[in-house]
Amino acid sequence: MEPNATTNENLNIYERAENYTKTSLELLKLKTVYSVADGVSSLASKIAVGVVVAFFTLFLNVGLSLWIGKELGEYYFGFFIMSLFYLIAAIILHKMHHRLIKTPIGNSIVSSILKEK
Repeated sequence: MEPNATTNENLNIYERAENYTKTSLELLKLKTVYSVADGVSSLASKIAVGVVVAFFTLFLNVGLSLWIGKELGEYYFGFFIMSLFYLIAAIILHKMHHRLIKTPIGNSIVSSILKEK
């Protein structure tokens, strides 16, 4: 009777370990799906806001270019001045892109993936 009890006990431990492993894997899958879904939905909403801001900026720049050009006497002067402004802004962003863009976005992505809900 003694060997049989040990076998049943080992089998019971094996079943528990198997169930624990399956449950842990399922939990890991669900956490992964949640993290990916949260990241994709955040990205989609940020893209939508970015598109609206891009259109706003486009129309604002055209308006400013026309207004500056009118004040200077020729419309193309306004577009040249706005282009020069964006060239200077691009140079500044290129020089400081790690501090202004890469680090904050990287931190945001990591924190959204690692956050607990």
